[in-house]
This record gives sequence, C-alpha cells and structure tokens, in this order.
Amino acid sequence: MIPVHPVLKQWMDLSEALALAAGTGARHVQSALRPRRSAAYRTRRPGVASPMWNVYATMLRRALRPYGAQARLARYLGIPPQRLSDFLTGRRRLPDAELTLRLLHWLAELRTGRDVSL
Repeated sequence: MIPVHPVLKQWMDLSEALALAAGTGARHVQSALRPRRSAAYRTRRPGVASPMWNVYATMLRRALRPYGAQARLARYLGIPPQRLSDFLTGRRRLPDAELTLRLLHWLAELRTGRDVSL
C-alpha cells in the first residue's frame, strides 16, 4: 500500500463517497425515466368506458331488490357485501373475470327460477 498524506486521504474518502452517491442517483433517475405501461394495461373503471357493465349492473340491481338478496349473493360469491355494493351502486370498481362469470351465472339461474345463492 502506498502511503498517502492525511489531507489527501480525506479528499480521497470524500471523492469516493461522492462517486457512490452519483451512481445511486443515476440509478434512481434511470428508473424514473423508464417507460410506463401503455394505456391498454390500465384498469378499467365503471363509467362511459364500460357500457356493457353499466347495463348489466342495472339488471343486477333490479334482481337484488328483494330484502336480503344482496347479502345472499355476496355470501354466494364469497365477498363482503360492501364489495358487491361498490360494484353495483358505488360504481367505484369492476369485478374481476371470475366474479363477473359467477354474477352472470347467478342472474341466468335466477331468471330460470332457481336461486343458487340460497
């Protein structure tokens, strides 16, 4: 090891710390400038962009008018009643594919006269 003057040693330590900080900052900038996902991958929200869901939610709300029907359906789907309310009345979120298929099945069975949530 080569002997280094104490004053130079302080400056070398400082330059090493600055180089480390610059490398970390460059990585943060690079990750911040990384391209984001396209709009095709964004989650849909209820509204104008989901006309078929709007019609289906209206049909479900009509079918859920009897007292206790919404609680029974939520139990059948395995979700909290508040989540079902978010889907149908709050219109704050959309169900995933599996829940949508189960909702379709429930309404189809109800229209044939069988209530599978009982």
